[in-house]
Amino acid sequence: MSSLSGKVQTVLGLVEPSQLGRTLTHEHLTMTFDFCYHPPPSCQEAFSKEPFMLKNLFWIQKNPYSHKENLRLNQETEAVREELLHFKASGGGTMVENTTIGISRDVQTLKRLAQETGVHIVSGAGFYVDATHSPQTRAMSVEQLTDVLMKEILHGADGTSIKCGVIGEIGCSWPLTESEKRVLQATAHAQDQLGCPVIIHPGRNSRAPFQIIRILQEAGADISKTVMSHLDRVRLLVDEGYEDRILVAHDIHTKHRLVKYGGHGYSHILTNVVPKMLLRGITERAIDKILIENPQQWLTFK
Repeated sequence: MSSLSGKVQTVLGLVEPSQLGRTLTHEHLTMTFDFCYHPPPSCQEAFSKEPFMLKNLFWIQKNPYSHKENLRLNQETEAVREELLHFKASGGGTMVENTTIGISRDVQTLKRLAQETGVHIVSGAGFYVDATHSPQTRAMSVEQLTDVLMKEILHGADGTSIKCGVIGEIGCSWPLTESEKRVLQATAHAQDQLGCPVIIHPGRNSRAPFQIIRILQEAGADISKTVMSHLDRVRLLVDEGYEDRILVAHDIHTKHRLVKYGGHGYSHILTNVVPKMLLRGITERAIDKILIENPQQWLTFK
């Protein structure tokens, strides 16, 4: 593992942690979310099939998972490329792309986006929530799942030589399914061997993160290299003294979040949120930790 130790693995290869710059640690640049489609009431069913228009944009914003086209971010590669260029011009350096098996990961597109924009992109290995698991995935043993994760980091994902640099986002439901539990155990086993970063999508219950951490720890995971997403309490955590353990991102995964469709886009945190953090008394030093130093430490292989 000496070739990975001390490095960060992007879709274009290994880089020094100091090269990352300001980093968003949970984004999607190309994916599909069709499995999460939620049919609207019958009286609004026609809205779900309409193209994006100014007159229905408010409805889409309020019902993002009830609009079929909105769930196909993979159709917007050019808009995403433009946003990445703006992200870089706004002081951004790196994005961790959390799309995994089951929601249309496309590492070749990620490689092209990295080449064309100069933004470092780290791709995620592994599996999303049980609802996206194939019959083959559900039939795999922990050892077989571990092998998949190891191969995606050491050799390449999806039949390519493009390597992942993080495990996750590993999707968990509530209650946790047996297939998801095996994936968590495999994640721990792979992390133990690779010294790699891990990121988790917890189920929608306050007990879910604690259950997940227990399973990971019992299987040998390194919790200091593991991120629990969607906790959304940055100011409280800073006040409680955890500024060394916080990461931030937008988790953009639908079209309506893109600037093209009236959304805040991938530069929102840098251009809008950081100034408000400063106004609310979060220091520049803490912000640098959250955006630069903490991501560097997390993404660096042991």
